[in-house]
Amino acid sequence: MNSTPLPGMSAATTPSSPLPSLRLVDVACRRGDRLLFTGLNETLQSGELLWLRGGNGRGKTSLLRLVAGLSPPERGQILWGDAPTRGSDRFAAELVYIAHANALKDDLTAAESLAFLARVHGRDASPGALRAALVRLGLAGRERTPTRSLSQGLRRRVALARLALETAPALWVLDEPFDALDVAGTATLHELLAAHRARGGSVLLTSHHLHLDAEAASAGFRVLDLDMLPRDAGVLA
Repeated sequence: MNSTPLPGMSAATTPSSPLPSLRLVDVACRRGDRLLFTGLNETLQSGELLWLRGGNGRGKTSLLRLVAGLSPPERGQILWGDAPTRGSDRFAAELVYIAHANALKDDLTAAESLAFLARVHGRDASPGALRAALVRLGLAGRERTPTRSLSQGLRRRVALARLALETAPALWVLDEPFDALDVAGTATLHELLAAHRARGGSVLLTSHHLHLDAEAASAGFRVLDLDMLPRDAGVLA
C-alpha cells in the first residue's frame, strides 16, 4: 500500500543533500495474539511529512514504536536507506522520537527536564540553547518551574521544546504532538515542522488535531491510512 497526497497539495522540494529514506517493506505488526495490519509498503523521503491515520486499535502508536526500534515487526523490514534501522548507529543519531507520554520527571524544573532529554539524545544542552528552545515554545519565565506544577499543555510544550534544539536534518517520529496544545502552541509546532522539512528533515506523525492551514498545505502532506491495510482480528497462526 502506498499513501496518497491530500487534494491540492504539492510535493515537498527535495534538498540537495537529503537524508536516507525510511522504507517500510511488507511490514506486519502484531500486538498480543492479534495482527493489527500486514502488507505495509511505504517510503518516506527527505523533506516529506507522512500523516498516519486509522481507527482506534489499528496500530498507529504500534507502528511508530516499530519505526523507533522499540519493538520488532512481526514480518517485513524497516530500512534507513538500504540498511536495517535496528542496530544502526546512524539511524539512532538521526532519529527524534517523542511519544504521547511526555517523559518528564516531576521533580525537575522545565529547564532541567529539557536538559535531561537533550543529554540523553546527544543534543546541545548548553544553557543558552535550552533557554532559546523553551522561549520558542512560549515558556519564558517558567524555566525554573517544576514540571509537576505545569498544566498538561505546558508539559507538552516542554517535551516539544526538544524539537527546537534540532538544527540538522533528521527523522521526527511524533505521537500526537498537537495533543493538549492551544492555538499559539499549535502555530509554533507548525512553524517547527515547516522549518525542519525545509532543511531536509522528514516527519512521521499521528494526530487527531492536525489543522492544515495554508502554509502547511502548500508544503505537501501525505496520508497513510492504516484502515486500508489488511488485518486479522483473530489469533495468529
